[in-house]
Amino acid sequence: MASVRHRPLLLLITLLAIPTSLSSQSIIQMPTKRHRVSASDDSLFCDSWRFSVETNDAGTWSNIPSRCVGFVQNYMTGDRYLSDSAAVANFSLSFAKGVTIGGDGKDAWVFDIDETLLSNLPYYQAHGFGSETFDEASFDEWVELAEAPALPASLNLYSQLERLGFKIFLLTGRSEYQRNATAKNLLVAGYNNWERLLLRGPSDQGTLATVFKSQKRSNLINEGYRIHGSSGDQWSDLVGFAIAQRSFKLPNPMYYIA
Repeated sequence: MASVRHRPLLLLITLLAIPTSLSSQSIIQMPTKRHRVSASDDSLFCDSWRFSVETNDAGTWSNIPSRCVGFVQNYMTGDRYLSDSAAVANFSLSFAKGVTIGGDGKDAWVFDIDETLLSNLPYYQAHGFGSETFDEASFDEWVELAEAPALPASLNLYSQLERLGFKIFLLTGRSEYQRNATAKNLLVAGYNNWERLLLRGPSDQGTLATVFKSQKRSNLINEGYRIHGSSGDQWSDLVGFAIAQRSFKLPNPMYYIA
């Protein structure tokens, strides 16, 4: 039997005798070759990018990545977009049904318009689904046509909220000179009986959407309205100050408004 004082030496010899191929198996091996980028890589990247946009982790951004144009097109024109929008509407309605209506006409719900009540998808289909730099002049021409269709889930939610007794306010970043075209489009799409349509006046031009919409909500609260719910496709529709009791974010990977 080896003496106790020789055991450390025997252990060292044993460890040195282990083949390097065996000992390296416990170490994470990194690939030595870079794999080729495939369509599936783009799909995974773009799905993660969309998630980051919707959760506002992406922060400020201007255009969708060029590799994601096809992904965004498929999402916006497919069943996934309609399903996601319907899910948001269903959660909104579930919350609304739990609100005790006061009976004084002061229980309010605030809606954004673009990509919330009305869909500008026909316009963005002709402009790269958000991959092109925004052209305000051409978008204004589209607004004047008053042809944007309703988002089906939002139209149903709007009707249900009206039946429940909510006063509905429409708060949009569109300008005052677009009031007639906007009201016409809403009526044609099936929306009616809103309490007030709030647009940007001359003094609101250049104000960040977050600030502008917060100020308008604050005015409503000062008038005695209780804003229980707010629906919008942009975080700037929902955050800031004078926010609703519950805010509901609709999907929109095509553009970002601060």
